[in-house]
Amino acid sequence: MNSLTASFTARLSSSPAAHLPVQGLFTRRFISVQPPVRHQRLRRIVCTAEPYLITKLESAEKTWKELSVKLGDPDVASNPSEYQKIAMSLAELDQVVSLFKSFKDCVKQLEETKALGKEGGNDEDMVEMITSEIESLTKQTKELEEKLKLLLLPSDPLDARNIMIEVRAGTGGDEAGLWAGDLVRMYQRYSERNSWKHTLISCSEAEHGGYKTCVVEIKGKRVYSKLKYESGVHRVQRVPRTEAQGRVHTSTATVAIMPEADEVDVEIDPKDIELTTARSGGAGGQNVNKVETAVDLFHKPTGIRIFCTEERSQLKNKNRALQLLRAKLYEIKLREQQELLRNQRKVQVGSGARAEKIRTYNFKDNRVTDHRLKMNFELMSFLDGDIETAVQSCFSVEQKELLEELADSVNSM
Repeated sequence: MNSLTASFTARLSSSPAAHLPVQGLFTRRFISVQPPVRHQRLRRIVCTAEPYLITKLESAEKTWKELSVKLGDPDVASNPSEYQKIAMSLAELDQVVSLFKSFKDCVKQLEETKALGKEGGNDEDMVEMITSEIESLTKQTKELEEKLKLLLLPSDPLDARNIMIEVRAGTGGDEAGLWAGDLVRMYQRYSERNSWKHTLISCSEAEHGGYKTCVVEIKGKRVYSKLKYESGVHRVQRVPRTEAQGRVHTSTATVAIMPEADEVDVEIDPKDIELTTARSGGAGGQNVNKVETAVDLFHKPTGIRIFCTEERSQLKNKNRALQLLRAKLYEIKLREQQELLRNQRKVQVGSGARAEKIRTYNFKDNRVTDHRLKMNFELMSFLDGDIETAVQSCFSVEQKELLEELADSVNSM
């Protein structure tokens, strides 16, 4: 490496570019210079960062500098709450500003390399080294640009929350209940693949198997960020177990994803609640059969009714019922906000309205079709919880839409 660098430096000193400073250019592998165009034609390299991206990054950098100055202000330092607020805002911008600096350094090296290469000699070895360096710098610049785009996207504050997922049988009679049960198992298996914990909160079993309604709590790392795309109508086309003549039926089930809600997020007036108790019945010994542990909760303003029997004490069932009510009310609130956004912009993939048909599961063709993505997946593995590819595809489409929004918002300024 040293001999190669020395050899190259010697060649450079005899070239027309000898008057240019060499120190500081040996930043990666060999040297950051551009090959002479007179000997070998090289592809033209230009920084292709979108103007909107540079505008947003420069604005973020300016804000970061202003906050840094404020943080050193004695008046701010004497006010703990103000100091903490500014420090948190500064920390949020640290990564963006640091990466933007690396991006600018990389672009500068690329420009210096091009300028130096224009006055280079005719040495073939030097041309080869310069070509390699140009390609590496270009690749690095592009990678940094993509990372910066993602950092500028607004993050969903709910992404880190746990969820309650409600699966409700739709059209299709007994088959809809069976299909709802299949979807519950699919999400349970997906949770297990992600090392998430799933707990049955409330369910109403269908007569021939499956569920009329089932609510499952899922806890883990960034659960909502992945499962928020599952809200909507899931349609199945198959020959039901209850079908004697082998005809294909179409049934549906509705999935609602409800992020975990704190008492701060949703206030429930005790006057709006009617709460009665009953015996749970079923397995569980004398306690559930003789003591009124089941809780029937009715919320007057919305008409939401929750019957909770899964816990073995009345207090625990009451807390579970309130937890579920809180999540339902929060989901209604979020849905109203999302509808407002949908009216303002056209989105292909989002958290999904309950009435939106998002997928069709075709058993005859062993195929799952996601209508938002216009993509197909293998059915049996999908129902076994292998839905990560679909989840990541939804995430990618949403990122693309957010980037387009970001560009439009800057261009309209």
